[in-house]
Amino acid sequence: MKSLKKKRRIQVLIAAAVALLLAVALIGYGFRDGINLYRSPSQMAESPPSAGEVFRLGGLVKEGTLIRGASETVSFSVTDGGASIPVRFTGVLPDLFAEGQGMIGTGRMEGDTFVATEILAKHDESYMPREVIDSLKEQGVYEDPNS
Repeated sequence: MKSLKKKRRIQVLIAAAVALLLAVALIGYGFRDGINLYRSPSQMAESPPSAGEVFRLGGLVKEGTLIRGASETVSFSVTDGGASIPVRFTGVLPDLFAEGQGMIGTGRMEGDTFVATEILAKHDESYMPREVIDSLKEQGVYEDPNS
């Protein structure tokens, strides 16, 4: 009798381990395209992303670089005070998007240009995404609007 209970217990443990491994594999497969790492322009200058990698780029829209085309294509540069990356976006920009303001874009590099599929801008006068603040503080460019 004991050997039958022991066999059953081992079978249950093996089945649970296989189910756990399967669950972890499915979660990993589901997240493989869903995780977009944040990078600042300075980080991109130090270590460029791999070809085809989708990531988020954030910083301030550099003054004097915003060029609106005849269609919905917009070109501008994003800076964190240390480096500047040219950006191209086709679509409708958020209402609060402007030069000198914080933004985060999701997309990939095509040559030396970041081609964004989505652009997010700050939503009021004092808000800036945490990642952008951190990268601006690293470069010594951040000014606290509340002080």
